[in-house]
Amino acid sequence: MVRRIIEINEEICNGCGLCAKACHEGAIGMVNGKAKLLRDDYCDGLGDCLPNCPVGAISFVEREAAAYDEAAVLENKKKQQQAHAGGCPGMKAREIPGHKVQVSAADVSAAETVSELRQWPVQIQLAPVKAPYFEGAKLLIAADCTAYAYGNFHRDFIRGRVALIGCPKLDDVDYSEKLTEILRQNDVKSLTIVRMEVPCCGGIERAAVSALQNSGKFIPWQVVTVSVDGRILD
Repeated sequence: MVRRIIEINEEICNGCGLCAKACHEGAIGMVNGKAKLLRDDYCDGLGDCLPNCPVGAISFVEREAAAYDEAAVLENKKKQQQAHAGGCPGMKAREIPGHKVQVSAADVSAAETVSELRQWPVQIQLAPVKAPYFEGAKLLIAADCTAYAYGNFHRDFIRGRVALIGCPKLDDVDYSEKLTEILRQNDVKSLTIVRMEVPCCGGIERAAVSALQNSGKFIPWQVVTVSVDGRILD
């Protein structure tokens, strides 16, 4: 039958996942970092997802599609609730309370092993666009290799900041769109960008700077470059 149904432009989609959360029927899922219509018969054609897309990647089309199957939707919801009671813990946004560690002056090396991470998730693609921990935050956007190259990364960069990481060479997605929405929708106080010296790492710097410009916000920002042998470059 020909009916009204949603269409998702994957080139425009920034992978924020807000449409999937807004779809009460479970018709939309995230596949390889992009929103995708999973089954035609799960889509009721009402479009609750449309106003939740920050980049306008979803529209209505008239095409041949299976009829909406409410019974199948309800059965799928039941299966999802049983399989993922409470939601997937790996993607659930949460704050991590600070660690209290007593360290003697003679054992400062122990302090360097304490995790300074204060929120989850940390991957740019998995992070929510809006979360309580972004409010009033000092935001760190870092290339994932920097934490391996620079030994005191937690102490010098993650401490006191909300951290988001990614690799523009491996992730086939434009980070700037999602980062723009994070900056636009939250009261971020400052931005620190940490990248490697290698040329391909310039992608994460460009995405972060572009996001800051596109957000319309005027906040302090800085770029720190780490060498492959673990030094901070001027």
